[in-house]
Amino acid sequence: MSKTQKSIVGGMTVLGITGIVCKLVGVLFSIPLTWLIGADGVALFQLVFPTYNLLLTVSSAGLPVAISRMVSHCLARDDPRNARRVFRIALWMLTALGFVCTILMLAGNQFLAARVGEPLAAPGYIAIAPCLILVCALSAFRGFMQGQQNMVPTATSQLIEQVGKVFISLPLAYLGSQRGIVYGAAGALMGITLVEAVALLYMVLLYFRRRSLFQQLPQDPGAEIISSRSLSSRLVRIAIPITISACIVPLAQFVDSAMLLNRMIVAGLSREVALPLYGLFSGLVIRLINIPTGLALAVAMSLVPAISAAMAVHDRRAIIRQSDLGIRFAFLIGFPCSVGMSLLAEPIMAFFYAETLSAEHLRIASELLSVSSLTVVLFTVVQATSSILQGLHKQRIPMYTLVAGVACKIVLNYTLVGIPQINIHGAPISSIVCYTVSMVPNLYYVLKHGQLKFNWMGWIVRPGVATAAMGLVVFILRELLPMNRLWTLVEVLVGIAVYIGIALLVKAITPEDLRSFRRGNKKH
Repeated sequence: MSKTQKSIVGGMTVLGITGIVCKLVGVLFSIPLTWLIGADGVALFQLVFPTYNLLLTVSSAGLPVAISRMVSHCLARDDPRNARRVFRIALWMLTALGFVCTILMLAGNQFLAARVGEPLAAPGYIAIAPCLILVCALSAFRGFMQGQQNMVPTATSQLIEQVGKVFISLPLAYLGSQRGIVYGAAGALMGITLVEAVALLYMVLLYFRRRSLFQQLPQDPGAEIISSRSLSSRLVRIAIPITISACIVPLAQFVDSAMLLNRMIVAGLSREVALPLYGLFSGLVIRLINIPTGLALAVAMSLVPAISAAMAVHDRRAIIRQSDLGIRFAFLIGFPCSVGMSLLAEPIMAFFYAETLSAEHLRIASELLSVSSLTVVLFTVVQATSSILQGLHKQRIPMYTLVAGVACKIVLNYTLVGIPQINIHGAPISSIVCYTVSMVPNLYYVLKHGQLKFNWMGWIVRPGVATAAMGLVVFILRELLPMNRLWTLVEVLVGIAVYIGIALLVKAITPEDLRSFRRGNKKH
C-alpha cells in the first residue's frame, strides 16, 4: 500500500472513529433530551433542523470541499503560498454567506415555522440562527486542514461539538422547559449555537499555532502568483455544483418536515398522533442511522484531497488505486452496518429508549429502524463515489444523480405516507429508492472517468460473505438470548468480532489494511 493510500486509510480511521463516537454521543444526548422535553418537544427541536441544514448547506457545503481540493492541488505542486491565499479568500466568502443566512433565518422565523406547519417552532429558529455564521467560518478552517490531509483538527472540533451539547444544551433545555416544551426545545438549540462558538475558537487558535509550520513548507520559486479574482472564480466554479448536490438531501428533508406531518394527517391520523411519529422517525431513528453514516463521511472527506493531489500531478495509477480503495471501504463498512442494525433494530431501540418511549412507540420506532438501516450501505457508496467524482473534477455528475434520487423520494413520500396502512413507514422506503437511484449512475461514472473495473470480489463478494456470516450468528443469538441491554451489547460485540474474523479469512480486510490503520493514526 502506497504512502498516500496509508494516509487515506489513516484519515478514514481518525474521522471514522470520531464520527462513531460523535453519533453515539448524539444518540445519548437525545435520551435525556426526551426526558426533559418529551416526544412533542423533540419534534419541535427536530422541525427546525431541515431549514437550518438547508441554509447551512447552501452557504457552506461546496466551499470547504473546494478549499480542500484547491489546497491539496497547490501543495502537490509545492505552492503553499497560493494555498494560503485560497483559504483566506474562502474564509471571507463563507463568513459573508453565513451572515446573510443568519439574518434570513432571524427575520423569517415566523414564516419558516408556518411553512413546516408548527408556529411553536419559531423560537427555535431564533435560537439556532447565529449558528449559521459560526459553522460557515468553522468549515473554512476544516477545509484548509483537510487539504493538507490532516483530519485530526476536524475530528477534534466534531468531538467538541458533540460533547459540548451534553454540558451546555441539556442544562439550557432544562432551564427552558420550566416555561414549557417550546422554550425547552429553544434552549437546547441555543446550546448548540454556543457549542459551535467554542469549536470555532479551537480551530482559530490551532490555525495560528500551526501557521509558522505551514509557512516553512517548500515553495516552488517558479509558481505563478494567481490573482485573487482568479482564485475566487475557481472556488465558485468548483463549489456551485457541489453545493447544489449537497443541498438536494437537506431540501428533501425540508420538504419532509412539512410533507410527512401533513400527509399522515391526510392518511387519517390526528395531529396529536402524527407529531410524535414524526419525532420518532426524524429525532430518534435517523439519529441512530447517522452513527454508521459517520464512517461514510470519513471515507468521503479523506478521498477528495488525495485524488485531487493525484490529479494535480497526472498520476493515473494513483487515482485508480485510491478510487478502488474508497469504494472497497464503502462496501466494507456499509454491508455489515445495514444488516446488523436491521437484524437488531428492536433490541437497539430498546437499549437506548426503553424507559422514554411507550411500548407502541418503541415497536413503531423499531420497525422504522429495521427498514431505514438498509439505506446505510447505499448512502456510504453514494458518499464515496460522489467524493471520487469531485476529486476527478466531475462534480456536476453527483449533483444530477442526487436530483434524480430526491425527486423519486418526494414522489414516493407523497404517495406512500398518504396511504393509511403505510403512513410514516413510507419515509424509509422512499429513502432506499432515493439512494439506489443515486448510487447506480454514480458507480457507472466512477468506472468510466476513473478508468476502473468493477471489482466484484473486493467490493461485493468478500464483504458480502463476511456480512452473511455475521448476520447468521446475530440472528441465532437474537433468537436464543433474552432482550436486555447486556445481551444486546453481547450480540453487537460478537457480530463485530465475527465480521472482522471472516473478513480477514476471506481477505475482505487484509493485514496490510490493519497495519495502515495503525500507521495512519500515528501519522496524524
